[in-house]
Amino acid sequence: MITIHAIFTGQPQTMTDAKGTWKSSIFRSPVNGPIELGMRGLAGDQVTDAKNHGTPDQAVCCHFLDHYAFWNEAYGLTAPDALGPGSVGENWTLAGADEQDMCIGDVYSVGTARVQVTAPRYPCWKQDRKLKLPDFHKRTMATLRTGFYLRVLQPGVVQPGDELRLVERPQPDLTLQAVNADMHHTSDPAFAQRLLDAPELAAGWKRIIRSTMKD
Repeated sequence: MITIHAIFTGQPQTMTDAKGTWKSSIFRSPVNGPIELGMRGLAGDQVTDAKNHGTPDQAVCCHFLDHYAFWNEAYGLTAPDALGPGSVGENWTLAGADEQDMCIGDVYSVGTARVQVTAPRYPCWKQDRKLKLPDFHKRTMATLRTGFYLRVLQPGVVQPGDELRLVERPQPDLTLQAVNADMHHTSDPAFAQRLLDAPELAAGWKRIIRSTMKD
């Protein structure tokens, strides 16, 4: 059973560290009760980098709870420095699954809403800067522990503890893990074409795939 373990929303913030000043919404805060989920995401959540985030294909950013135990062991992190839900800036921390259990195009009912898996998350430098862990986003890609995005097919209300119930699986061979492996490890042209032919895959990922096929 896949459930929403925790929910987070955020607003653009300006931070200053040893590298200078930067802006991001990656420092999100927990939501403890019901919250509206619209076509663009959760009520009160706003992205900072609208060029690379915030499309309908990226309405909800999800990460898996089990990954945090992996990273805490990999980096030798213990309380109070251990990573936990919300650490990588996700909207939903999910329990009961990981990238090998969910596929591009999966439709889930959750709360009173309906959502669809669109693409793995493509990690970036902001995760490194927030967590202050060396090469975190590169190791995320190397281990295929990226998390993923959802589009909203039917707005509704969700809350922590809600179950994601699978309604439809049109692309059972396109697991998030397989998509990540092709992007970050194997680069198989036939599989890449299979992704391009999948109508459910996020448009942004299709642009990335086309650009890599030209190289």
